[in-house]
Amino acid sequence: MGIFGWKKEKAKPDFSNVQSGGSSTAPAAPAAEPNFVPAFGRTYVVVKGDSLSKIAKRQYGDASKWRRIYEANRDSIKNPDLIYPGQELRIPEA
Repeated sequence: MGIFGWKKEKAKPDFSNVQSGGSSTAPAAPAAEPNFVPAFGRTYVVVKGDSLSKIAKRQYGDASKWRRIYEANRDSIKNPDLIYPGQELRIPEA
């Protein structure tokens, strides 16, 4: 209590200089690759405009490796020029 019987108010913390953002010692999560679904290895869900060569370029950095994806999915791809949005493809390791 103060001199006149009033309670002294405690100074309130000043958070005016706090900046937004986060801080953590945990490692940052890797950025998610679009259209990937974790499964036994990697899989890719085809979107409109995709081709096996576009997917190979994105996954392997080399469009000419499209045949690797085709061979891994021969049971679901009859013609490598015809893949469809929503189709789930296995992506073999490079």
